[in-house]
Formats: sequence, C-alpha cells, structure tokens
Amino acid sequence: MKKSLLLCAIAVTFCAIFSTNVFAEGQGRKIQVAGIAFYNFENLFDTIPNNPENRDEEFTPGGSRRWDGRKYWDKVHNLAYAISQFKTKTTPYGPAIIGISEIENRSVIQDVINQPELKNLNLGIVHHDSPDARGVDVGMIYNPRYFRVENVTNHRLTAIKFRTRDQMCVVGSLLGQKIAVIVNHWPSRLGGQEQSEPNRVAAAELSKSIADSLWRVDPNIGVIIMGDLNDDPMDKSCAKILGAAKKSDKVGDHDFFNPWWEKLEKGTGTLSYKGAWNLFDQIIISGNLVNAPEDKWNFYTAKVLNFDFLMGTEGNFVGVPKRSYSAGSYIGGYSDHFPTEIFLRRYVSPKK
Repeated sequence: MKKSLLLCAIAVTFCAIFSTNVFAEGQGRKIQVAGIAFYNFENLFDTIPNNPENRDEEFTPGGSRRWDGRKYWDKVHNLAYAISQFKTKTTPYGPAIIGISEIENRSVIQDVINQPELKNLNLGIVHHDSPDARGVDVGMIYNPRYFRVENVTNHRLTAIKFRTRDQMCVVGSLLGQKIAVIVNHWPSRLGGQEQSEPNRVAAAELSKSIADSLWRVDPNIGVIIMGDLNDDPMDKSCAKILGAAKKSDKVGDHDFFNPWWEKLEKGTGTLSYKGAWNLFDQIIISGNLVNAPEDKWNFYTAKVLNFDFLMGTEGNFVGVPKRSYSAGSYIGGYSDHFPTEIFLRRYVSPKK
C-alpha cells in the first residue's frame, strides 16, 4: 500500500511540474509523450449558400444533398466526439496537433471545437482559404498547452492546370522544441490513378521543396508532412519524390520515414474502395525525428484510429468508415476516412 501511495504521489508531482503528458518509467526516468494526428472531415460545409461561384451549392438546403441544419450539427457533433476519443493514458488531453482537410471555412472548425466534448480544451485553429474548385481547405487544430504557433505560410500548387488546396506550413514550438508541420490534401484520383498521378507528383515536389527550404534556415528543425495524399505509401509521390522510406533505419536526418507502409501491407487502411483498402491519410516524419537523442522528440509509434464507432455495421459497409452519405442517402456517419495519429516521445528531467 505504501508503495502504491508513493507512486501516486510521484505521478501527481510530475503532472504538476510539467502540466503535460508525462509518466514515469523505471528508476526515476520520465517520458513526455505528444500525439500528432490527421483527420479528413469529409465535406464539412456549412448550410449557407455564400460562395459566389456556387462551389458549395451541393451542400445547402436546396442542393442535391439537402444539407440542412440538422444534418450539419449532427456531423459537427460526431466529429467532435470522435476527436474527444483520441486521448490515451499518456496523452490524456488528446493530440497536441490535429491536421484536418475537407473543411469549407474557419467557422465550421470553430463549431467543432466549441462542442461540449472539446470546449474545455480551448483548442486553437490555423486556417487559410484555398482556391480549390470545390471550395474545401486544409487546416489545423492544436492544443495551446502543448503547441505554440510561431509562423504560418501557405503554398500554392501552380504546376497543375486546375485549382486545388494550398499546402499549409505551420512552424511552432512543441513543448519548447521547434517543429514544422506541412498539412496537405493532394489532388484526387479523378480520371484514374495512372492518369492523375502527375498531379500528386507535383504536390509531393512542392512539399519536398517546402521541407528543403525549412532546413536551409534551420537544419535541426523536425518536419512532418501530413494529409490526405490520395496516394498510398508505396506510390511514386510518396516513395520516390518524397523518398519516404519503409524502414526507419534507412533514413538520414533530412530524409523521410513512412510508418504507414507496413501497416497497409498488413491490411490496415484508412479508406476502402471496392473492397480494397488504401492508406491515403499519412503522417510522414523527417529523419531527425527518428534519429534524435533521447532528450529530443523521437518517433515512437503510429496508429490508424479505426474505432468501432467509426465503422459501418450493415451491408457492404461493415468494418469500413461510416460516411455521411451512402448512395445519395444521408446515414449520419462521421467521415469516409479513418483518422491517423503518430506519437512522439522524449526523456525529460523534472524542473528544480
């Protein structure tokens, strides 16, 4: 009993010292853990027909989806509940950072984080209006107790012939250590994977260029490329252009490691098409977040957050992401993608 009380006292002391995700291991060794996630919100549009080019007409009360307030707030609540379940024993307040895609504007993100499940976290938002032809953007939700935004730049993909999402680069401090997160939603496979591949190759080249620019300024900064890449880890855009390796021992500090490659090979994906799994929702990590000393952030593990409540339970949708619409009918799901999350950890010493 005395030993149990002592361990409880130590744990409380660590939490008071760091106000963050800390747990003890062995003889006085302390570990900090940070989660970094990505989630495609699948067409989170408001109900207001306010786009001058009618890019949002489908998702309005008079549009083909009959997208009204009831459906909107149902989806907002679903997404907030899903995010509230990202917390773990070592990340009790959830991820430090969540990259998001398929959002119409800043206000829909605000509605999600204002839901009762998330409101007490006081989450912050980074958002930028993109020129995308469908009217959807990328963004970021972050927990200010862990992450402080220092700089945001947005990068347009001009190498293709149509308007798509800008790539958002957020540089900030993750509990005192600078990292950069590049949030993406690469061009779709419309027209077929082979025909559309050059568009995603161009997107990968832009992401790699952003990373190289960051390293020219600060060679030590950790870089994370995340998003709905509309390609799998072994496709050209990821494996060749980004050079994101399958094995972590194959990467240098300014190379990339892709922890999702082996997961897909073992049958785990984030979206299903015609009975086959893809893993488009990737979080790709620079080598200096893999090879770092113990007192710096190091990659620990990666998970597809395929919770049971996110899955369909009927017909052809058993075990796959439960989306908002099926065959044109509203079914009240979450998203057609599962979220993903990586965990970083480092050893720390208590402040005196």
